[in-house]
Amino acid sequence: MPILLALGALLFGLVFGPHWWVRRAMRQYATERPDLPGTGGELAHHLLDLAGLKYVSVEIAPADHYDPVAKVVRLSPGNHDGRSITAVAVAAHEVSHALQHAAGDQLFAARVRFAPVVQGFEFTAAVVMMTAPVVLALVHSPVLLALQVGIGVALLGIRLVFHVLTLPVELDASFRRALPILETGRFLDAGDMPGARTVLRAAALTYVASSLIALVNIARFRRLLPF
Repeated sequence: MPILLALGALLFGLVFGPHWWVRRAMRQYATERPDLPGTGGELAHHLLDLAGLKYVSVEIAPADHYDPVAKVVRLSPGNHDGRSITAVAVAAHEVSHALQHAAGDQLFAARVRFAPVVQGFEFTAAVVMMTAPVVLALVHSPVLLALQVGIGVALLGIRLVFHVLTLPVELDASFRRALPILETGRFLDAGDMPGARTVLRAAALTYVASSLIALVNIARFRRLLPF
């Protein structure tokens, strides 16, 4: 029994730990800093102008990301309007994806190419999970229900594999592009750089962390499932 409890705790930490750490890192350095020269949104505009990417716009959105189809850097309200280490570092990270796109980065291009396929698997997983109660009502087979739920989880696992394989894209954006930009451009003081590195590390791990949660979090289907 102690071994099972230890394994359970380890599994819980592996699944939920990265997500918890990413959220904690982002919040830790989100304190407003009036001494910083600008907001995350202003920095994003400035960096895009410096790179000659005036055709890439900056918008406020619910989540931080770069849209390669619309060519838009989207920042959450707190990071767009915020004047904090988190806002500055996240803005630099998302702009770095635009730089990857403009440079014709092959791995970034591959991620863009296959992202719709992965979204298709995710949609299929949602359909499989939501139709599980219907199948149970028709065939009255708990075994078939368990199999259907397992297929749904497996399909969600494809998303996790995809983001693990494309993690180098995120690491490149954070540490080969965004970090040197912040250091050489002196957008942050030397004393703020350790915090910026932490935020950039969190930004790079965001998709993997959220994919781990999606893999096991079936709370959105709980009202539909009979257990």
